[in-house]
Amino acid sequence: MSRKIDYGNLMHEAMRGLIRKVLLDVAERGLPGNHHFFITFDTSHPDAELADWLSDRYPGEMTVVMQHWYDKLEVSEEGFAVTLNFGDAPEPLYIPYDAIRTFVDPSVEFGLRFEQQDSEDAPDKRQRDLPQQTEDELEVPEEAHKDAEIVSLDSFRK
Repeated sequence: MSRKIDYGNLMHEAMRGLIRKVLLDVAERGLPGNHHFFITFDTSHPDAELADWLSDRYPGEMTVVMQHWYDKLEVSEEGFAVTLNFGDAPEPLYIPYDAIRTFVDPSVEFGLRFEQQDSEDAPDKRQRDLPQQTEDELEVPEEAHKDAEIVSLDSFRK
């Protein structure tokens, strides 16, 4: 029996923990300075919660922005809930961490991208088929692309 350390999934868990800590801080103290987030997530994730009209409009993924106006940010171990404004219509969302595909804070040129997770040693974990994207394919405004450091976890995998 050959046992392996699954560095790829361990890194994904660590990065999702980082997102959780950042959101906990924002929930307690608000967004500092010019910080803001572009969060792309899988709208078809079974635990994601969003209005029907949003899931119809964005059937695979969507990018939300937390910047000037957001409300009711609640952070849990598995995901976060937030109310965002869509064309003057406040809508509550629940985004599980494992539905997140990209997390970008362009104010400090920071970004994370989550690719497909596959682990033969963890059959109880849900298998997510997340598309591999380059920095140019991220759905964020052009200013966010300027020298943003996107951390790809592929180098940690076999």
